[in-house]
Amino acid sequence: MQTDLRNRDLIGDLDFSKEEVETILDVAWDLKRKRALGESHAYLRDKVLAMLFFFSSTRTRGSFEAGMAQLGGHAAFIDSKTTQISHGDTEKELGEIFGRYFDGIAIRHVTWGTGNRYLNLVAEASRVPVLNMQCEIYHPHQCLADLMTIMEKKGRDLRKKKIVVSWAYASSYLKPISVPQSLILQMPRFGMDVTLAHPPEFKLMPDIMEQAQEQARKYKTGFEVISDKDGMQKAVEDADVVYAKSWGPLLVTDDPDEGKKIQDQYKHWITNAELMSKAKDDAIYMHPLPADRDIEVTSEVMDGPHSVVFDEAENRLHAQKAVMALTMRS
Repeated sequence: MQTDLRNRDLIGDLDFSKEEVETILDVAWDLKRKRALGESHAYLRDKVLAMLFFFSSTRTRGSFEAGMAQLGGHAAFIDSKTTQISHGDTEKELGEIFGRYFDGIAIRHVTWGTGNRYLNLVAEASRVPVLNMQCEIYHPHQCLADLMTIMEKKGRDLRKKKIVVSWAYASSYLKPISVPQSLILQMPRFGMDVTLAHPPEFKLMPDIMEQAQEQARKYKTGFEVISDKDGMQKAVEDADVVYAKSWGPLLVTDDPDEGKKIQDQYKHWITNAELMSKAKDDAIYMHPLPADRDIEVTSEVMDGPHSVVFDEAENRLHAQKAVMALTMRS
C-alpha cells in the first residue's frame, strides 16, 4: 500500500500508480463509511482549498466544496471571470500566490489546447498540490469515482469484465474528450477489457491512445476500437459496463457550427432500452452527467434498473475527499 501522497499533484490519470490509486479507493470507502455512520473525519481542519473555475460546474463544485467542509476545512470558490487573470495574472502568479494563501489548488479549465498546460504551469510554481477538476485532456477525479462505482457493483476483481466507452449524440455544445480519455487510461490497470466506440470523426488524442494501449499490454487486458458509423450497436454486445456519453469532434474541428453539423449525422447513437438489451443482463449504465435526456440517453434507461448514475455522482464526493485527505494533510 502506497500511503504517503502528501503534496502530490493529480493532473493526469497516470500521475498516481495503480497501487496509489488502490490506496485512494481504500480511503474513499473508509470515508464513505464514516459519513454513513456520522463519524467525524476532520483530517483537514484549518486547511483551505482554492477552487478556480474557468468552466461552469454542478457536481464538481458541489462535491469538492462539500468534501472540504466534511474534512474540517474550507473550499474557496473562485470564478476566473471575477479575478485579474484576464488583466495580467499569469500561471506563475497564480501558483506562487495561491500556493502561499491556500493548502491546495483545484482548477477546472477545459479550453481546447489551453487547460492542461495552464494546470501544469500553475503546478510548477505552486508549493501546494494542484488537483485537476477537469481539463481538456483528463478528468481524473471523475474516473476515480467511476472506478469506485464499478467495483461496488461488480466486485474488486474486474479482470475479464468488459467496459464499453462509447460516444453518444448530444445536441448541446462540443463536450470535452477528457472523460473517455481518462477511462481508457485507468480501466486497463484494473483488469477491464476496454471497447472504445465512436464515429470516424470522434477519435481521441493519438498519444492518449498509445498510452492506453500500453496499459492494456502491461496488464494483459483487451483493448478494441470500433470506429464506424454504426459502431455503438456492435460495441455493447455482452458488455458489463456501458459508459456512453457525448464528446466533440475536437481533433477535426473546435468550431461549434462545423462540429454540430458533424454531430448531427449521428443522432442514432443514443442509449436506449434496445441498445442496453444487447449488453449482459446485469450490465450497468454509467454517465458523468449532465446528460441530454432523451437525446443522448432515454429517460427509461437513465432512470431504469441498469443505471448507476446517481451512485456514480455520489462517489465523486468520497473519491475526491480521499485525494484531498491524502495530498493536503500536514
